[in-house]
Amino acid sequence: MNLLLDTHTLLWWLEDPDLLSKEARKAIRNGKNAAFVSAAVLWEIVIKKSLGKLEIPEDIEVILSAAHFDTLPVTAPHAFALQSLPDHHKDPFDRMLIAQAICEGFTLVTRDRMIRKYQVSCIVA
Repeated sequence: MNLLLDTHTLLWWLEDPDLLSKEARKAIRNGKNAAFVSAAVLWEIVIKKSLGKLEIPEDIEVILSAAHFDTLPVTAPHAFALQSLPDHHKDPFDRMLIAQAICEGFTLVTRDRMIRKYQVSCIVA
């Protein structure tokens, strides 16, 4: 299974994995699964850091690599897929994650209830 981590899922995994559900921890730790971090998530993290709303380690790229997380770029098909999404959620970062998960057939790991209104595979973080 390919997993796509929501922003809070990634941050909780890095800071305190016990904040995640048992199912989410098990799925992320499972060596048969690939865990992806979207470029949109990294973009959101960097923006929040620059606004002083979030602290992250300077070596976040090294940490992600050591955790064996793959990076998922935002592509044109992902952007175009946004057009077909219902307007349940206003957050542009979350909408991109939904589009990416649908396009790629990934399972989104999130605790965001609004995301679960979409026709996207999810594991509750």
